[in-house]
Amino acid sequence: MRDNCIDSFLAQEFGKSQNYNEIKNILFSEFNVKKGLRNEDGTGVRVGLTKVSDVVGYDIVDGVKTNVDGKLYYRGYSLNDLVNGSAKSVRGYEEVMFLLLFGFLPNKMELDNFSKVFRSMYALPNGFFESVLLRNPGKNLMNVLQNAVLTLYNYDEEPDNVDVFSTLLKGLRISAFLPVIMCYAYQAKRHYFNNDSLIIHYPDAKLSMAENILQMLRVDQKFSKNEAALLDTILVLHADHGGGNNSTFTNVVVSSTGTDIYSTIAASIGSLKGPKHGGANISVANMMQAVKDEIGITTDEKKIRNVVNRILDKDFYDCSGLVYGFGHAVYTITDPRAELLREYCETVAKDKGRLDEYHFYEEFEKTVKRTVFERKGTTISSNVDLYSGFAYNMLGIPEDLYTPLFVVARNIGWVAHNVENKLYDGRIMRPATKYVGELHEYTAFKDR
Repeated sequence: MRDNCIDSFLAQEFGKSQNYNEIKNILFSEFNVKKGLRNEDGTGVRVGLTKVSDVVGYDIVDGVKTNVDGKLYYRGYSLNDLVNGSAKSVRGYEEVMFLLLFGFLPNKMELDNFSKVFRSMYALPNGFFESVLLRNPGKNLMNVLQNAVLTLYNYDEEPDNVDVFSTLLKGLRISAFLPVIMCYAYQAKRHYFNNDSLIIHYPDAKLSMAENILQMLRVDQKFSKNEAALLDTILVLHADHGGGNNSTFTNVVVSSTGTDIYSTIAASIGSLKGPKHGGANISVANMMQAVKDEIGITTDEKKIRNVVNRILDKDFYDCSGLVYGFGHAVYTITDPRAELLREYCETVAKDKGRLDEYHFYEEFEKTVKRTVFERKGTTISSNVDLYSGFAYNMLGIPEDLYTPLFVVARNIGWVAHNVENKLYDGRIMRPATKYVGELHEYTAFKDR
C-alpha cells in the first residue's frame, strides 16, 4: 500500500512546512493556555461536574498541591469497601454496574433482577458473528471492537434515539455484547491468522460477566471460583475513573454533539487503545517479561535494583527511561486499584503455584519506589497496570485481550457519564484555541 514516490513527495513538502507550523512554548504561557489541559502544578483543568466517581491523589492545602494516599470513589462509595464487601464474589461487577448507572447500592432483590436482565442481553444479534466478526477478522482487536460497535448501529431499530433512557438501555446492551464480541473476535483472529481451530462457546445467562469470559475463552470451559473472583475484581477496578480520563472525556465530548451512542463508544475505544491510556498495560507486561528474561524470577534486591537503574538510565528495555507501571496523572503516593489487585493476585498465585513470581513483583515494586526516591527525591506510586498483566497471565488470558478487557470493564463508566451529561448539561462541548500565526496577503496563483 506504500508508494515510495508519494512518500518522498509528501516528506519533502512536510519538511518545508515546519517553519510554518512551529508554535513556541512561550506562547502557551503568554496566552495562559493549558497544554494537555493540565495546570502548572500538574493538576487537571476542570471541564465538568460529576457525581459518578471521584479520583483523589492529592489535596490542595492553602493553595498548594499536597500528596495523599490515593482513593477512588464510585458514587461516593470507597472502591476498597466495594471490593472487600463483595470479596470472592463473581458478581461484584454487576453490583458496581448498578451503582454507577443508578446512583445507589442495590438490595438483594434489585441486584438479582438487574443480573437477570443484564445476562438476558448477552446473545449477539442474529448473523452478527458470521457476517461481522468471522468474515472480517482483524489483527488488532481494539480496531475490531470499534468496527463491531459501529456496526451494531445497523441492528438497532432506533439507533439515533439519544434520549436519556434510550442511551442507558443501549449502553447496557452494548456492555453485555462487548465480552462476547471480544472473545469471538479473538477466536476468529486465531483461526484466520494462526490457522488454529475455531472454537466458539455461547455465553451462558446463568453466569456472570467474569465467568462467561473465562468459559468462552477456554477450550474446556472450566474455571475455578478464585479465578472468576479475580477477573471480576479486575472488572470492578476498571469500571470507572472519573470524568477527566481521556476516553470518558472523549465519550462525553462526542456525545455532546447529539450523535448516537455507537459513535461515542467507538470514539472512546479509539482513545483507550493508545499506549498512554489503556494500552499501557501491554507496555508493562512486555517490560516485566524483559526483566524476567534478564535476571530471572528473583527477590534479590541487588539484582532488581541494578536492572531498575539501567531502565532509568535508558540502558535497558526500550531505552525510554520510563519504568512502566509506575506513576499516574492523579495518584501521587498510592493507586488504590494497584493495592487491591496486588492482594487479590496473591490468592490465585497460591492456587497456581506461582507465589515466587508474585513475590518478585512485590520486590520489584518496592525497589522501584526506593530507587526513584533516592535518585530524584520524589515519591512514585505503582499503578493498576503493574499487576494487571500478571493477573491476566495467571488466568491464561492472552496479551491480545489485555486492552480489550479494559474496554469491556470501562464501557459502563462511559455510559454513566454520558447519561449524566445529557441530564445536567446538554450543550455541545466547544473549547477555544488562540490563533498565533501570522496574517498574509494573498498571492495569486500565477505569481507564486
